[in-house]
Amino acid sequence: MQVNVVKAWWGERPREPLGLTTFSSRGRSPHQINPLLKFFATLRLGDFALNSIRMLKVKDTLRATVNLSFDGRVFKAYHGPDAQKRFENEVRVLKFLETRGCSFVPRLLEADEKNLRIVTTNCGSRVERLDAVRQQEIFAELEKFGVHHDDADIRNVTYRQSDGRFCVIDFEFATILG
Repeated sequence: MQVNVVKAWWGERPREPLGLTTFSSRGRSPHQINPLLKFFATLRLGDFALNSIRMLKVKDTLRATVNLSFDGRVFKAYHGPDAQKRFENEVRVLKFLETRGCSFVPRLLEADEKNLRIVTTNCGSRVERLDAVRQQEIFAELEKFGVHHDDADIRNVTYRQSDGRFCVIDFEFATILG
């Protein structure tokens, strides 16, 4: 059995990019290796993956890779054409929306300009079906906060069960109005 462990420093240590370590788990759990690290582990048993603590890849395209951590944080890495520009735009728009008090978008927790990576809060799960009128209402509501999304597709709408709210994600191509 192999365990893939993504580790992140916590406490007063400087934040470092996440690294991947593979080791044999014979006779010990990932949490026994070093109590000073947080671990996100996925145990691979043949074709079946048992996710006790995980960092789940939810999107992997030519433009971005998105992972969801066990504690609900979203890690997004930018690559491909205009990665720097898209990174900077999403950071700028998320900061702008936070100052406006927009509660149905992710909150920016971290922005790593060197590695073109952001960490945000989770805004729920992807929406499979949505009435076209309701979809337009959601993106129109975003414009009341001074942002035009520029990619108003259902793939950029999530549903947050905690408060029964539709949310908007992915602001790489958004425009701040006015």
